[in-house]
Amino acid sequence: MQHYTIYNHRAQDNLGGVVVVGVDAETRVIEAYVGEYASGKSEIAINRALELKKLQRKVTLVDLDIVEPFYTLRPIKELLEKEGLNIIAYSRSDSFGLGETGAMLNPQARWALRLEGDIIFDVGYGVHGARTMNLVEGTAEVGVKILAVINYMRPMTSSIDRIKDYIKELGTVNAIVANTHLGNETTLDIIIKGNLEIFEAARQMNMPIAYIAIEERHREFINKEEFGTPVKFIQRYMPAAIW
Repeated sequence: MQHYTIYNHRAQDNLGGVVVVGVDAETRVIEAYVGEYASGKSEIAINRALELKKLQRKVTLVDLDIVEPFYTLRPIKELLEKEGLNIIAYSRSDSFGLGETGAMLNPQARWALRLEGDIIFDVGYGVHGARTMNLVEGTAEVGVKILAVINYMRPMTSSIDRIKDYIKELGTVNAIVANTHLGNETTLDIIIKGNLEIFEAARQMNMPIAYIAIEERHREFINKEEFGTPVKFIQRYMPAAIW
């Protein structure tokens, strides 16, 4: 199985319970996270941004979700800003009560790549969401890395064939983040079974696995060496984002 090496350095340590991958100070990180509804793509994007921030890097997290505007970063924008992130997103007060117009893209998102530092995009779910990247200026020039967050427990990615079909429909994908979970009902068996199926789909597609994402509360039950690919333990922020 291929492993997707995002950085030049692979040294890992723990900062505040978050696994942090060593980053070359000269390397600018520009990544976009896409996936099916409830794949966990927003959680992964948030945790990735905070991971980079813990390395004292300048990080901007961009809300590109205009597919489901009321389950996005918007309700937790202020919380994330207190963590030191620059957030490009409408706030709750900006869009609440606007109905479908609440799905408008924040104009700053279009020019996000002109900002200094690392840029992490949280992209709307599904194929239509992935196309939102076309609205961002300069993506082709800077080489944005597209990572598909796959949750085996979601209907559209609940088998090897469905995973392969889904990723093909997304278009350009550089790597997969295996994020099998069932929210509060997640068990160790669900994590292992689902991720093994994702691994097989990735093998058949010759698609690299960036890492496995597992909620922090499962850490003590996980032997990272058994997976043969990097594991990151993440915190959940999105339950607070439900309006």
